[in-house]
Amino acid sequence: MAPFNIAYELLVTRLENFQLETNKPFNFTASPSQPQYFLYKFPQDVDSVIIKVVSDAVYPCSVVSVQDIVCPVYDLDHNVEFNGVYQSMTKQAAITVQRKDFPGEQFFVVFVIKPEDYACGGSVPSSIHGNVNRTWNLQRTKNLQVTIVPSINRSVYIQAMFFSFLSFLSFYLGSVIVAFVHYIRVRRKASSGRLSPEDGSGIMTSSHPITSSTPEGSSYGAIDESSSSGGRQLSSPERGPPAGSDTDSSVEEESDFDTMPEIESDKNVIRTKVFLYLSDLSRKDRRIVSKKYKIYFWNIITIAVFYALPVIQLVITYQTVVNVTGNQDICYYNFLCAHPLGVLSAFNNILSNVGHTLLGFLFLLIVLRRDILHRRAMEMKDIYTLDYGIPKHFGLFYAMGIALMMEGVLSACYHVCPNYSNFQFDTSFMYMIAGLCMLKLYQTRHPDINASAYSAYASFAVVICLAVLGVVFGKNGMWFWVIFSMIHVLASLALSTQIYYMGRFKIDLGIFRRAAMVLYTDCIQQCSRPMYMDRMVLLIVGNLVNWSFAIFGLVYRPRDFASYILGIFICNLLLYLAFYIIMKLRSSEKLLPIPLFCIVATAVVWAAALYFFFQTLSSWEETPAESREKNRPCILLGFFDDHDVWHFLSAAALFFSFLVLLTLDDDLDTVRRDKIPVF
Repeated sequence: MAPFNIAYELLVTRLENFQLETNKPFNFTASPSQPQYFLYKFPQDVDSVIIKVVSDAVYPCSVVSVQDIVCPVYDLDHNVEFNGVYQSMTKQAAITVQRKDFPGEQFFVVFVIKPEDYACGGSVPSSIHGNVNRTWNLQRTKNLQVTIVPSINRSVYIQAMFFSFLSFLSFYLGSVIVAFVHYIRVRRKASSGRLSPEDGSGIMTSSHPITSSTPEGSSYGAIDESSSSGGRQLSSPERGPPAGSDTDSSVEEESDFDTMPEIESDKNVIRTKVFLYLSDLSRKDRRIVSKKYKIYFWNIITIAVFYALPVIQLVITYQTVVNVTGNQDICYYNFLCAHPLGVLSAFNNILSNVGHTLLGFLFLLIVLRRDILHRRAMEMKDIYTLDYGIPKHFGLFYAMGIALMMEGVLSACYHVCPNYSNFQFDTSFMYMIAGLCMLKLYQTRHPDINASAYSAYASFAVVICLAVLGVVFGKNGMWFWVIFSMIHVLASLALSTQIYYMGRFKIDLGIFRRAAMVLYTDCIQQCSRPMYMDRMVLLIVGNLVNWSFAIFGLVYRPRDFASYILGIFICNLLLYLAFYIIMKLRSSEKLLPIPLFCIVATAVVWAAALYFFFQTLSSWEETPAESREKNRPCILLGFFDDHDVWHFLSAAALFFSFLVLLTLDDDLDTVRRDKIPVF
């Protein structure tokens, strides 16, 4: 690369240490004009080895290649990629080699020093800018140390698979034990005549006599003691359908509450009362509302199928390209703990996602059990399932279980070949899980006014599109962060208005003008006290948190935009859950042992999971060589790394989080709905 002729001397010497030995470090020096390669032969009892290469210096950029014993040896910068498996390297590299890939049971390890550092994240070469290259007179030598150590054997794979499945199957055993203990308690209370629903079942099986205050013909959400003036006074009971009319006739569906103009007016009056009770927001027909929430379940199945099939096809193509070309710079593994199996390069990262799928399926079984028991109670015309407790709608719970299973599937797909192009596979269903949890928490005491499945999933689609645009344009595009921050703040304000007025403040082009008028009249003109103080406190805190996120993104422009959006979702979910629990305790409601245990378990497991999540082992935001500097050895069973432990713990944490939402209000099953406050 010199701009003029150079005189040089050719020196031929005998290489004494040509063959590398197992578990014995070997130090040497290489340069662009002096590449090095060595021979390694598999010992008799070793089927797989890891080639570990380290250097104290980041630059010059180098390439480590493993090639079969053929001539010629490709040991030049322009041809080292023509044969075998190779990685670019700054300070660290690791390549796993299996005996079955080399019929001669031996191979060459080739080390090439590149004349430029651009491939490893260094400065852009001046030749690209049209200038004369000045690197010809630099001393580009690099001291390297190579160590070849045996990899794990087949028994470790078997132990790891047994550990993965048995760890999560123990959750099934625990669930069976809890269900059996609950069954025994119910049987004992039934025999003693003290049956109470406050045993964590969430299902009312009443042994109380039906009195005149709870008419037998009451329909779902009927208000016997309807709230007036804040729910303090009692009025005449609202007439419900006659007993035995629990059918799916078209006449009854057509008489849904919302279809009558006079009821629309009544709805506006009811939902804007100062003190709202659950009976005010559970007036619609039970079957129609249940069908509305079942759409969440069927829609997410459709989304999952259409999303997963092309994802699986794409990652199979990625893995095939890696195996055929030998280019290990395509996928960002933790190469110090990447254990291959078959065609997969990092089987451990895929296996560790089995917990999401198993626990998601277990959650579906738990929800199905509750659903069946609730249906039996409804068939028995149990008055307590009609007028008491939180309305039982399981569609969102089923959707959450499917989302947890799909998170495991798509996270496994992402880890087949993690890189810049498929990052969204790992996060898409995390957004949906966080969104569905918030919707379920809101639905608990607002069953009639929760968002429809179509609008909810459309919102998730917008979020996923923004996540993709943020990764593509967010690194250097200030314009993107300005637009995103504006969208974030305006969406927070619009949603806050909708929540504060219980859906009676229509979202359209005039929403901000109407909101400004309300602020002017209520805050500036007369400065009156907010009508709904608790809601106002929650929304003020929530908006401050979201505006802080928007300002932080605008100022610092974080490189990992996908995790930034996920952080926004999780913070909002935690904020709402904390508000819900505080208001629940403030309303003299109590936490039963099972939800209390789930809350504690959720907090502990999430704390441990987040510790391992922040142990960064690779990063597709950097060059492959720079990413390998973060690689670390396995920490569990000699098979799983920190990120695998994050997979295990996050699956358990999500499962416990779902159980919190499922069991949180089991204590209200004996409380009339016109006595349960809405917040």
